Amino acid sequence: MLSSVAGPTTAVEACEPDGFRFENGLRITGGRGCMLVNGEAWEWCPWLLATTEAAGTQQKGGARPGLLNALGQWQCDERAWGALGMLWPRPDLLILGMGPSIHPLAPSTRRHLNALGLRIEVQDTRNAAAQFNLLATERGASVVAAALVPMGWREGGGGAA
Repeated sequence: MLSSVAGPTTAVEACEPDGFRFENGLRITGGRGCMLVNGEAWEWCPWLLATTEAAGTQQKGGARPGLLNALGQWQCDERAWGALGMLWPRPDLLILGMGPSIHPLAPSTRRHLNALGLRIEVQDTRNAAAQFNLLATERGASVVAAALVPMGWREGGGGAA
């Protein structure tokens, strides 16, 4: 049914252990994630903004911080969503690819994204990329966004480089 419909320019062609390959030829590598919004792709590394929940301070000393809080919930600093906060109109749906596995979304992260007017769909990265491709083709790249962590992501170890 959609065979004659052109996909988004930022359609994900492959989820690799250290990044992503897009149908337009763009590659994001080096263990970096990506954010796909309104037909654009950006490198996105929310773990660089990770804070230790107990101390409330930024990780230092070159350590690769994680994205899971003490309760095993996926928690992301509000600053990681800055690009979404500046867009208008904002996408209706954010598809969040959490790497190789799925974790519950921390209430604080969910509240922040909901306050931006976004509905959230949580999946592993491969399924999130496939869903983004489908929905961006069906509805348009301005209505759906994706934030994807690489498949090689390991908690405390970051993305595969």
